[in-house]
Amino acid sequence: MGKGKASRDTRCVETALSDLTTPVVDLAVEQAREVAQEPSVEGFHQIRITMRILLTLWWFYRPLTDSREFTRHRTIYKSIANAAGKARDFDILVELLRLQGKCTSASTPEISAARNAAVDAGKEVLSPLSIQMQLGQILSQTSANLTSRHSCHQLRDFADKRVAKSEKQLHKQIAQALRVKKPDLAALHDVRKLAKKTRYLLELLEPVLSRGHRSTLIRIKKTLKPLGELNDVVVSEMLLRDNPSFLSATDRPKKIRHWFKKERKRRLRASACLLRKDWS
Repeated sequence: MGKGKASRDTRCVETALSDLTTPVVDLAVEQAREVAQEPSVEGFHQIRITMRILLTLWWFYRPLTDSREFTRHRTIYKSIANAAGKARDFDILVELLRLQGKCTSASTPEISAARNAAVDAGKEVLSPLSIQMQLGQILSQTSANLTSRHSCHQLRDFADKRVAKSEKQLHKQIAQALRVKKPDLAALHDVRKLAKKTRYLLELLEPVLSRGHRSTLIRIKKTLKPLGELNDVVVSEMLLRDNPSFLSATDRPKKIRHWFKKERKRRLRASACLLRKDWS
């Protein structure tokens, strides 16, 4: 790491797009191939993460891109992430029910059928060829637009500023979440989104930043764990609410609803407590 910081990175951010983005696009295509062969829980999860990384990179380049193109590209990334996320959400629900011993033999087929329907519905969006074509076109078009401007923003200076902006947004949202006496679910969800964006930026740009952010990255990862666990419960509750047949097929719907409500409150308190401890 010391050697990497010894010489200043003199690249322009405009011409660095391909270096930063191509490995992520290639990873997304490979993940899509794996999911096409075996639609596993982890496979869907990894595709969603990769799309979020691309969304973060496009936020990084936002000041240099056309607003309409930015919005269109962002929509494509989100559609791929959502297609993977829908199947992943059903997997999380099943896992939570099984871990807590609340999943009966009657409820599992109901959820599995819905999960398979989500997989089928997302097959076109998640096909390796579709992802390769869409992401390749976005990268090619954006790269051409950036280089046609004949401008050069130093990559390191630009990266320092964008990371500083992301960290500022995160700290502001954390402060807002901690101002209320009672933990607020929406505020903590916003903290999670900004923390993930900042994490991906730090991990992607660490070699070119003018200073280290290791302690911040460690703190963010620690914060994201309970927030992610809270989100799992919230999303699963929403699936149960939106799909009454999941509960009606069980012999103890009230107990299941009660457990999720109790678990949501417990994880909400735990997330707020850790946030106050590590960021106050």
